[in-house]
Amino acid sequence: MEALQTTCANPVEFAKGYVAYVGEVLRAIDPAEVARFIETLLAARDRGATAYFIGNGGSAATASHFGNDLTIGTRTAEKHFRVVSLTDNVAVITAIANDFGYDEVFERQLNTLLEPGDVVVAISASGNSPNLLRAVTFAKGRGATTVGLTAFDGGKLRKMVDISVHVPCSKGEYGPAEDAHMVLDHLVTAYLMQAAGMGPRR
Repeated sequence: MEALQTTCANPVEFAKGYVAYVGEVLRAIDPAEVARFIETLLAARDRGATAYFIGNGGSAATASHFGNDLTIGTRTAEKHFRVVSLTDNVAVITAIANDFGYDEVFERQLNTLLEPGDVVVAISASGNSPNLLRAVTFAKGRGATTVGLTAFDGGKLRKMVDISVHVPCSKGEYGPAEDAHMVLDHLVTAYLMQAAGMGPRR
């Protein structure tokens, strides 16, 4: 990716190179890890558990997108997915950050909402965001299943979660990492729609 940025002055060639590189990154993802993630969400639906998605910055947007797609995209299924993105309530996030510190913005929400058997999905390219690590530690102590969507070397998050879906790319390549996480959102949602007996949206 770094070579692409320093050698391609032509936007057409840059676009071709970027798309090709993202394709390489996507092909490097372990499909067995994706399958475990999907199976975890299906099992959570079957037992009536809730899946909570968390992340910062671009990963916060991905958490919101997962919340939208898994809740609304499967809304006509006979058995619904209970999904909440904890990145979406600005008042709650800023109140916790102001009163207790930003490192606690997800942990304190989980302390109110999380039940044993729920699922917490932490999305982080670096895998080292303190607020995500605190939230995952709390979730494991509460008896939840933890999932990490990571990139770069996976950081601390990849090692501490129950289920890891890792995007192998070089450190600092946030664009390709977040692109891949969004593809995972649409891949997972598409499979879950099929598993729920839904055809393609019209």
